[in-house]
Amino acid sequence: MPSLLVKNAAHLLPQKMGLSDLTDGGLYAEGGVILAVGPSSELPSTADEVVDATGCVVTPGLVNTHHHLYQNLTRVVPAGVDASLFGWLQALYPIWARMSPEHIRVSTQIGLAELALSGATCVADHLYLFPNGARLDDEIEGAKTTGVRLHATRGAMSIGESDGGLPPDALVEREDDILNDCIRVIDAHHDAKPGAMIRVGVAPCSPFSVSRELMRDAALLARDKGVMMHTHLAENDEDIAYSLEVFGCRPGQYAEELGWTGPDVWHAHCVKLDAKEIDLFARTGTGVAHCPCSNCRLGSGIAPVRAMRDAGVKVGLGVDGSASNDAADLLAEARQALLLQRVNLGVSGMKTREALWIATKGGADVLGRDDLGSLEVGKRADFAVFDMRAMETSGAWDPVAALVLCGPLRARDTWVEGRPVVRDGQIVSFDLACTLALHGELSLSLREP
Repeated sequence: MPSLLVKNAAHLLPQKMGLSDLTDGGLYAEGGVILAVGPSSELPSTADEVVDATGCVVTPGLVNTHHHLYQNLTRVVPAGVDASLFGWLQALYPIWARMSPEHIRVSTQIGLAELALSGATCVADHLYLFPNGARLDDEIEGAKTTGVRLHATRGAMSIGESDGGLPPDALVEREDDILNDCIRVIDAHHDAKPGAMIRVGVAPCSPFSVSRELMRDAALLARDKGVMMHTHLAENDEDIAYSLEVFGCRPGQYAEELGWTGPDVWHAHCVKLDAKEIDLFARTGTGVAHCPCSNCRLGSGIAPVRAMRDAGVKVGLGVDGSASNDAADLLAEARQALLLQRVNLGVSGMKTREALWIATKGGADVLGRDDLGSLEVGKRADFAVFDMRAMETSGAWDPVAALVLCGPLRARDTWVEGRPVVRDGQIVSFDLACTLALHGELSLSLREP
């Protein structure tokens, strides 16, 4: 089995409760699994691959718990720049309806590369529209070329404008077809084993774009198949108003009634959860993907992350789609999460180490990945190396806090399953330049109706 040695890290963050940072630390792995973590002097002296982390901070791979990778083809579309969530969606839906399988595949490659350059090693994506023959398989195919772990969730919309929904009728599917395709992609691609590179989840888009019956049946299907469940919930005031008017209850109650709470469920945004809903999520082990930059961009509000964390809710970070962010940088999300809680609650609202915890171990917990999120014996060799001698962090007295407070800072190296995805600040797992040129052409093609 190929071996890997990381040595001489100025700081290595195990991100395990009770373990302190290691100075002059490192790790040793074989076959993608960490076999030793400790001072460099106590590790093997050599390996098939050696990473010298002198002057660097080494963190567990960052985990993105919510994204829409296809949206990086439609960044900063003028009609949506100054709109809130519903208006923004209505401006973008007709453009997304012109996408093809190639758009889905290439946007996945570019999105995962962008995230890897910020230190991300595992990404949960929510693909909920399938125009012109596109399938979840196209996203999975793109992800496999990048070397980044993907939790591909099979999203869906079934209530179009003619039935009182938000999406155009051309983008909705028959509910039987949705459920049958969920079964197909789970059987074809889901890997439940430790170290899995591809996992599949079930993910109706939102309560306002699918029926009550589909939400219920999707939960039953997911549990029968043993996969996780994901959707958007309580994103903004419009979302709450829709739930009260159409369902006669708040989003948390709606989710609970249809089986959408539990340790196998995580919801995106949750900006407007109230105290009872936070308690519900804590009691049931339901997770939350916190998307601070997108929530700011769309004016949705500040999620009650402090209250969630204090109650024991699992919270991870989500970049959200690159058409509502409009970037894919998990360190930037950690910084924004920190700043928003401090703006809302004062300096005690969140600490820098907590923001890093949410970006790593917190995200892994939300996705049910007990093999990821920390650097300890038995975990997978997923990690990021940040050179703190860079201009962005030069002069920083606390290099660990600098990861959150300084920047923007790119990873020098990003490794997944003991294999390099980023080395010396460059994507090495596939031809980024060629793919980026194609991505630009595909984005331009969407501007022509």
